[in-house]
Amino acid sequence: MATTYTFDVFSSLDGFGAAHGDWTGYWGKQGPELLEHRLHLFDTEQRMVLGATTYRAFVQMLAAGTPGSDVHDPWVTRMVRTPATVVSSTLREPLDWPGGATVAAGDAVEVVGRLKQKSPVPLRSHGSLSLNRALMAAGLVDELRVTLFPVITGQTGVDPLFRGAADFDLELVETRTLDGRTQELVYVPTRHA
Repeated sequence: MATTYTFDVFSSLDGFGAAHGDWTGYWGKQGPELLEHRLHLFDTEQRMVLGATTYRAFVQMLAAGTPGSDVHDPWVTRMVRTPATVVSSTLREPLDWPGGATVAAGDAVEVVGRLKQKSPVPLRSHGSLSLNRALMAAGLVDELRVTLFPVITGQTGVDPLFRGAADFDLELVETRTLDGRTQELVYVPTRHA
């Protein structure tokens, strides 16, 4: 029996995963409900799946963060203490990941397809946009969890989440409002025929 795979991503209203300029982490819209909910998402045993670019960004962000900054929020600490598989043809072990990480070389669709068949715990990916667009196209993403922040970053937005992605129908299976302003939308994606 295959385990589940969740593509977890933060987004501005206009579909960007981050922004330049004076925007801070979470676009400055984090609150106690959001942070507590994010922490709760990592209560259960699971395995992270990351692409090499996102892995490098996390390591750089963690190294540059000062104690008490967003990068050391309790949920982020818990996430990086979760075991990870990094899909990469360029990285070599050992990797600097507190929860322990292995490198899986090869085609991401094949690697994650095997992981889904063999993993005794659910799989989750935060970010890793090109990796997850390919996995969605291959039908390997069971759940798309979008945390939608109430901002538009038309001038400063970077990392368009779905640029170049295939077409998908989305079945909304869960929704919640956090801190009275941020939406979490959970979908089951199906490739549009």
